[in-house]
Amino acid sequence: MPPKIVEMDAFTLIGIEARTSNSNSGRAVISEQWERFFKGGISDRIPNKQDASIYALYTDYARNRDGEYSLVIGARASDAALAPAGMVKKSVPKGKYAVLASAKGPVAKVVPEAWKQVWNLEDSSGLGGPRAYRADFEVYGPLSRDPNHAEVDLYVGIR
Repeated sequence: MPPKIVEMDAFTLIGIEARTSNSNSGRAVISEQWERFFKGGISDRIPNKQDASIYALYTDYARNRDGEYSLVIGARASDAALAPAGMVKKSVPKGKYAVLASAKGPVAKVVPEAWKQVWNLEDSSGLGGPRAYRADFEVYGPLSRDPNHAEVDLYVGIR
């Protein structure tokens, strides 16, 4: 099934940031960030949250999916909110996004599989446009509360 294409307004995200890539060591950095997010009670420290979802933002791409990028795990916050010490504030740009839902299952399995689907669609020009490589994000909403039976929405920026 082709992804749904949506136009989104810009929004603000506050969370913790790490620089990584899609290499094997990159997967370890991503796991460490998630562990830091939950063990550090980061969500509870984010001011002026706009909803209860957790966001994982991929931004500041060096070039494309093979290069480095920044990962910010956090929450949507008001534009006026200030990032607490040790956190960053990022603006997710207005634009067109291809939206895909992961399969339902263990989050550590279904999210990487969903990204493989994104890359396959990208390679076959099936995303609805070329990737913008400005910002992509995952939304961990109500359907992802149980990490063993999660469904996560992926928003992939396209031109």
